[in-house]
Amino acid sequence: SSIQYPTGTSQIEILKLNSHTEPLLFHLARCFMSKLLGQLTFKLAGWQYHVEPNILEKKQVIVGFEHTSMMDAILSLALFQIYGIKIHTLIKKELFKGPMAPLLKKLGGISVDRKANQDIVSMMVQHFQQHDEFNLVIAPEATRAKNGAARQPIRTGFWYIAKAAGVPIVLMYANSKTKQGGIFGKIYPSDLDQDLAEMQRLYKRHTGLDILIPEPKNS
Repeated sequence: SSIQYPTGTSQIEILKLNSHTEPLLFHLARCFMSKLLGQLTFKLAGWQYHVEPNILEKKQVIVGFEHTSMMDAILSLALFQIYGIKIHTLIKKELFKGPMAPLLKKLGGISVDRKANQDIVSMMVQHFQQHDEFNLVIAPEATRAKNGAARQPIRTGFWYIAKAAGVPIVLMYANSKTKQGGIFGKIYPSDLDQDLAEMQRLYKRHTGLDILIPEPKNS
């Protein structure tokens, strides 16, 4: 059925009304569909999710453990869709070529040249400063042992970025044994060794996951 406007509404006024309501309705419909798709992804995978309230702020670095397969990444994206969280991730610049470039940018990808001596920490601080809301998601590479190799301690670049930007580190998890995932805590970076030890304790206590941290530098 057509939209009924008040008697006497001019064509110009109708155009103005449509120009505001149609994008809003489209945005609401897109958010609703995105949320349903995210929920369906968890249901089909047989996983459950939970996000503790009042943890997320306007700006944060979000880290996720464990990172054992592509399913972790898929479920993470589904969780962000459910809660309407716009994220940004660091992606090697080689992938920003051809038809993939616009898609990666739309998905929040930030090009990084791993071969160049690029100051990623300073670059990310600028991104945080230039946005009112900014969520940087990092899955430390060393959490995934390849080809049966022994696990290595997590890489700590995320801590330096959060510390320099003055934002919290939000803790996300995906436990393949229990098929549960979500967001459960955060820390405000102050001392590297102490913060990593606290992260290790929180992950073990709240998720049952053991994360391997580097030896303390001040030991």
